[in-house]
Amino acid sequence: MAVDRLLPSDEAYELLEMTRSVADKLLEPVAAEHERNHTYPEGLFAQLGEVGLLGLPYPEEFGGGDQPYEVYLQVLEELGARWAAVAVATSVHGLSCFPLATAGTDEQKAEWLPGLLAGEQIGAYSLSEPQAGSDAAALRCRADRDGDAYVVTGTKSWITHGGIADVYNTFVRTGEGSRGISCLLVPRDTENLHFGKPEDKMGLNGVPTTTASYEGARVDASRLIGAEGEGLRIAFSALDSGRLGIAAVATGIAQRALDDAVAYANEREAFGKTIIGHQGLGFLLADMAAAVASARAAYLDAAR
Repeated sequence: MAVDRLLPSDEAYELLEMTRSVADKLLEPVAAEHERNHTYPEGLFAQLGEVGLLGLPYPEEFGGGDQPYEVYLQVLEELGARWAAVAVATSVHGLSCFPLATAGTDEQKAEWLPGLLAGEQIGAYSLSEPQAGSDAAALRCRADRDGDAYVVTGTKSWITHGGIADVYNTFVRTGEGSRGISCLLVPRDTENLHFGKPEDKMGLNGVPTTTASYEGARVDASRLIGAEGEGLRIAFSALDSGRLGIAAVATGIAQRALDDAVAYANEREAFGKTIIGHQGLGFLLADMAAAVASARAAYLDAAR
């Protein structure tokens, strides 16, 4: 069901309508099969990039859509209503572009950002570790400077698109304490970088989540994003917006659950009429609708 929305421009309405069309064509028909079989949708993210859905909140000069976050998040909600795993991965890809877009040098942005925003490359975000989740400052993965490179050793966890993404925003320890963390943009094909088997999850099975092991992996020093010691600030700034993406996807899931419930209630009959005509069920559906609308209002207010 198309939701009535308040958007800031005619362009935004057209974008959302295009998103629905793309999601209905590319995501809806194949989502259940991939989720059931735990298989990755090869080529799908390149298609999303071709229509401009992977770089919406970033500047046009690098190939982005230059859209406000309230529009971008509603696009993620529409994707989430069709296929949550792809919507989450799209959100994480957008999150992975944030360090480069906000802390990268002009040369780094010119070299790497257009390919990411166009979907020619997929980005991943690698902050968590087995012993460092919500306490990100406790991370142990080290990067020691050796000439024109960093030698990285340690393990990262819970990486969306792990082993498939082309580049990884990897947060590493280059010094002591919370100000001793830095950000490296690591290519997938880096020697001595290995990815674990996909995690067994309760859902979101179409896109893998893995660990990454760095065993003395050499990463060129030109791939340092920001200055040494700025990594934690960069990581948390990125998460400020990235968490909103997950909220939007969750709202999309809830909206789809409501839509499917209403559709079923209009078909199922009991006591001589469709069950949506029974007051008790009507109350339940009304509560569901109010909860979804409240969730949407909350993430949009945060976005603005």
